[in-house]
Amino acid sequence: MTQTAFEIGGVTLAPGERRRVELPVSVLSDHTPVTLSVQVIHGKRPGPVLFVSAAVHGDEVIGVEIARRLLRAPQLRSLAGTLMVVPIVNSFGFLNNSRYMPDRRDLNRVFPGSPTGSLAARLAHLFMSEVVARADFGIDLHSAAIHRTNMPQIRVSASNETTLERAEAFGAPIIVRAKLRDGSLRAAAREVGCDILLYEAGEALRFDELSARVGSSGILRVMHQMGMIGTKGLPKRRAAPIQASSSSWLRAPAGGLLRCFKEVGEGVEEGTLLAAVADPFGEQEHEIIAPAPGIILGRAMMPVINEGDACYHIAATPIDPQKRMERLAADLEADPMFDEDEIL
Repeated sequence: MTQTAFEIGGVTLAPGERRRVELPVSVLSDHTPVTLSVQVIHGKRPGPVLFVSAAVHGDEVIGVEIARRLLRAPQLRSLAGTLMVVPIVNSFGFLNNSRYMPDRRDLNRVFPGSPTGSLAARLAHLFMSEVVARADFGIDLHSAAIHRTNMPQIRVSASNETTLERAEAFGAPIIVRAKLRDGSLRAAAREVGCDILLYEAGEALRFDELSARVGSSGILRVMHQMGMIGTKGLPKRRAAPIQASSSSWLRAPAGGLLRCFKEVGEGVEEGTLLAAVADPFGEQEHEIIAPAPGIILGRAMMPVINEGDACYHIAATPIDPQKRMERLAADLEADPMFDEDEIL
């Protein structure tokens, strides 16, 4: 079978061609044009079409770094199929260190969007029509919101076995079954027949090397599973990801100063002391206790907290989660380190 040309945004790529395509989004009030930049790598051999997106929330910068590393991967030189990479979907939020669009909308709650709606709706429509509609599968990169952090994890609403197999191939420490939310990219993409893996890791406006390594390696493993690249240079996984069917947030029982005793990625048992909230005078202290066995998916990073604020995100897992996490951690640390110029 012969590879055919690939068209996006009025641009046609020949087999073996690599090009950045600029999709017009809008013009700012000072007449500065804004575009959605898509790096397209169209392989010489036929194969599936995959998109990788980051910074749907503008402050989630770890995904931008993962996309950068992916685009430098030598495995892409012999690509089968087509890869579309959008390092920054929400450039408005990215430039302003903000999660949101200028109209204060959460872009990940307005999909599939509208060509005549709000600015957020128009960007969502452009992304759906030009990128998602051309793809067979997608990987969307996220981090925790500001002042929170997440352990590397894949969130998936398993509609079929193929999606679960790709979630396992990614190799993040844990896979969480998460329901689709109205207006989310995952939900809108599902409606047009394009399943998505959502990768969550790290903290807004921050880099961390582990999250970047897990993400960039995971995407390459999914590409191999899809038949787009070979095995040469791919990090192996010896420990299978832990699968969690549900998760829940533990909230502050009172306002005050939060002292955390457990970190993301740690396994906990029922009754484990996770943190304490005390008033500034030290007269009252409230403990936050794990209600059941699980793994800490995320936690608050700010020591100043209000009553009802989310403190710990716990995934329900089988017994003895700590030993499983220790094996997974050793596996991740065995991956080759990036050179210093890859970290900066």
